[in-house]
Amino acid sequence: MKRETWWAAGVGVLSAAASVSVGHLVALFVAPAASPLLAVGAWVIDIVPPWVKDAAIALFGTGDKVALLVSLGLLVAVLAVLAGVVELRRSPWGVVILVIVGAIATAAALSRAGSTINWAIPTAVGVAVGAGVLRITADRLRRWSRAPSTSVPAEFSSAGVSRRGFLTAVAVSAGVAALAGVASGVMSRVTEAANTVREAIRLPKPAVAAPPIPAEAELDIEGLATVVTPNASFYRIDTALGVPKIDPSEWRLRITGMVENEIEIGWDELLALPLEEAAVTLTCVSNPVGGDLIGNAVWLGYPIRHLLERARPTVDADMVLSRSIDGWTASTPLESLTDDARVAMLAVGMNGEPLPLEHGFPVRMVVAGLYGYVSATKWVTELTVTRFDRETAYWTDRGWAELGPIKMSSRIDVPRAGVVVDAGRVVVAGVAWAQHKGIHGVQVSVDRGEWHDARLAEEINVDTWVQWVWEWDAEPGDHELQVRATDAFGGTQSPERVAPVPDGAEGWHTVRVSVA
Repeated sequence: MKRETWWAAGVGVLSAAASVSVGHLVALFVAPAASPLLAVGAWVIDIVPPWVKDAAIALFGTGDKVALLVSLGLLVAVLAVLAGVVELRRSPWGVVILVIVGAIATAAALSRAGSTINWAIPTAVGVAVGAGVLRITADRLRRWSRAPSTSVPAEFSSAGVSRRGFLTAVAVSAGVAALAGVASGVMSRVTEAANTVREAIRLPKPAVAAPPIPAEAELDIEGLATVVTPNASFYRIDTALGVPKIDPSEWRLRITGMVENEIEIGWDELLALPLEEAAVTLTCVSNPVGGDLIGNAVWLGYPIRHLLERARPTVDADMVLSRSIDGWTASTPLESLTDDARVAMLAVGMNGEPLPLEHGFPVRMVVAGLYGYVSATKWVTELTVTRFDRETAYWTDRGWAELGPIKMSSRIDVPRAGVVVDAGRVVVAGVAWAQHKGIHGVQVSVDRGEWHDARLAEEINVDTWVQWVWEWDAEPGDHELQVRATDAFGGTQSPERVAPVPDGAEGWHTVRVSVA
């Protein structure tokens, strides 16, 4: 490959870097979600088929968003290289490629919930800067490559002058991109500093406190998931590439639709209500058998049923469509939100502190016994009382089931699959859950033989997982461990493997280990 082609590829990447960094900087003044890369990423999440999302979650887990951004970055780099080479050889078609990519990014930004025409500004400014960088640097590269060689000293020859002009343009362009990147970083830190308001919040004590976690609920076995999941370790699966930054003083929740009395409530009003506390295990419907897209926390919030009582839904309503500030929606059976025996709250606290930003600060929904895709709306701003035959939600539009009751399941945490353990007494332990029913028993099988009863830790309540342990007299060789659970109503896990789509995975978790 000729030297000029390599330089042209670099020029294309430089122009893209300038475009993205400037666009991101401008977005911080207009709307962070209008940042070109974030807008395109969010748009991609919306348009890709459900099986692609499922594959990404299965492959990358909670790192799916990082994987998406890296993939988009690589795609942008490839297009940038193409634009640089084309601009050198067939100007202005390289700029045209950049403009087309910018138009796609603009359309993506304008497609987001809550967007305005101003959301087109970051991409427009970024593309203008990138196009200028590409046009000027490619033009100077072209002059350098075409400058004739002479016998005069290089620094005084036409080629030398052209080379200096090109390198100067590159240096200036790189400076613009770097300056915009640094400024974006500074601005982002200023934005993050504004979120220290969360750390300053002192949540009120609950009017109804959750019973203390029994000491016997924690088996304290190395490698076993703790009975209460720390906030920093709690799984996160949502469609938000950029975590919404919401000022609690500006947060409002509206209850509309098929109600006799529409309601609007703010942050201070919510905190002034008698809040309740409850331990609830949340589970993602994409969680595979034996997966870790599940966590248990103690939540603080206000029962949704009390607000719905004030709103007075009409008799023919059967669903509540909840909406996040970023436009994501979930459809929850109305009866689940009005059931006195079910925890269904607008949560403001998680494990004794305000909700973390990525888990829905300032307010999210927590509904026991339902998968998150039909209940756990983060950054919630609206509840629309309606009917299933009139409205659909984000994931039900993509082929998932309307109703999402959590299926009973169990998992082996210790020993991990593939490990080598010493012969003799081996601790086998894990967790089991049957939310809103409770776990009655857990059994373990070795090499598909007889089932052995495990010892259960004390259950916190029927809406949380429970730890279990069984001691195995392991003999040398390769072995297969399986686990199954039974709920409080006598139901036992099905052995048949069922994929997460459309309403949750099923099957016995199997772990293969070697005994030395």
